[in-house]
Amino acid sequence: GRRAALSTLSILVALLIVGQAVTIYFVYQQSGQIDKLTKTSQTLQLEALQRKLPASAKPVNKMKMTMVNAPLAMRVLPLAPSMDEMASAPASNKTEDQVKHLLLQTYPRKTFPELKDNLLDNMKSLKSTMTDADWKSFESWMYKWLLFEMAKNPKPEEDKEVSVKRKEIPAQKG
Repeated sequence: GRRAALSTLSILVALLIVGQAVTIYFVYQQSGQIDKLTKTSQTLQLEALQRKLPASAKPVNKMKMTMVNAPLAMRVLPLAPSMDEMASAPASNKTEDQVKHLLLQTYPRKTFPELKDNLLDNMKSLKSTMTDADWKSFESWMYKWLLFEMAKNPKPEEDKEVSVKRKEIPAQKG
């Protein structure tokens, strides 16, 4: 009787161990699916939170700007170019196009007024759309640019001699 009881107890212990092993095997087998379900659940929770966000918290690139309430100065200036235009090469090899391209890469929202009149009218238009500080800075830049151009293109020697002779001639007569 004792041996039978011991044999029965050994079989029960062996069955318990095998049952535990089978349970562990199935749990490990299902852990990959559990991970996938966890990730899917987290993604769905994030999407639900994003849908609950107010419109003002959504990314700016999805928002559209209306021109109805735009100030007058903004209506005169064209809208900033799209990302496709900025990524492409400049329109031509002109210095103006190259500089615009570089500025738009650094400042994508930069706008440029359309200046189609003569120089004086274009300058008046610029002055009316710029702040006083910006206009003063621009005037300072123009002055420095003019000095640079004058230094870059000195008068030829012939012109200097002619102007000196013209000044000397009246002095000799008088």
